[in-house]
Amino acid sequence: MTTADDGWGELAALYREHARLLVRLAVLLVDDVGIAEEIVQDAFVLVHRRLGHVERPVAYLRTTVVNLSRSRLRRRLVARRHPGLVERDAPAADERVGLRDDQRAVITALQRLPRRQREVLVLRYWSELSEDEIAATLGISNGSVKTHAHRGMAALEQELGT
Repeated sequence: MTTADDGWGELAALYREHARLLVRLAVLLVDDVGIAEEIVQDAFVLVHRRLGHVERPVAYLRTTVVNLSRSRLRRRLVARRHPGLVERDAPAADERVGLRDDQRAVITALQRLPRRQREVLVLRYWSELSEDEIAATLGISNGSVKTHAHRGMAALEQELGT
């Protein structure tokens, strides 16, 4: 099915014929034209990778658009449930260079903690989530949140000498 151009001609023909309808489908699912266009572009990238192996590329595209839309909606739902986790931008890579020595020491000490203690402390003090929200996010009990927070803080205090 693919030609010497690695399927680009076939992909271009599929795009010309079906992209507009697929964008409309995605808009109905995600209610945002820009995101819908991104989803359709991602679907075409995925179908290009499988073009020689897919018997019905239009059906594959449609299924991919629906699945990518569902994924985007799930992320949107998580963002709405936990706005503190999503609204803040991660610091740029060069920003870490500008950290004070005491800040670098805290980050290094956090990285040495067991995973669960680190997660609880970051969710509590960086994301400012409540114990209930942390428990729901991590799928653990409130008591476990308290235990991990206590142990994590004790370990940080010991390592940082405070």
